[in-house]
Amino acid sequence: MKTVLIADDDVLTTTVITQALEPRDYHILLARDGKECVEKALKENPDIIILDVVMPVMDGIAALDEIRKSSDVPVVIMSAFGNSDKVEEARELGIECFLNKPFDPAVLVELFDVIFL
Repeated sequence: MKTVLIADDDVLTTTVITQALEPRDYHILLARDGKECVEKALKENPDIIILDVVMPVMDGIAALDEIRKSSDVPVVIMSAFGNSDKVEEARELGIECFLNKPFDPAVLVELFDVIFL
């Protein structure tokens, strides 16, 4: 069973993603801010992270930067704001892809199928 860490302060987003992935036997971990994401990523060693850009305490880009200091775990960045500067910064830190919110959860499931083949 693959472990997915979802880092987003929006409960609706985490619920939708969880409902899309749990039936496919993914173990889900949740983080509500960037700092919690970093802590869980380093402690739990997930197989993939879904990371929102805009979060309290520490934004997703800062969290990704911290995670990259000790892990090359695949990361999917998502944001409701198609800020090209943030997307470019995330790409430089090494991400699998960027998803604009809102997105179809089926697209995320298909992406995971490709990543974990």
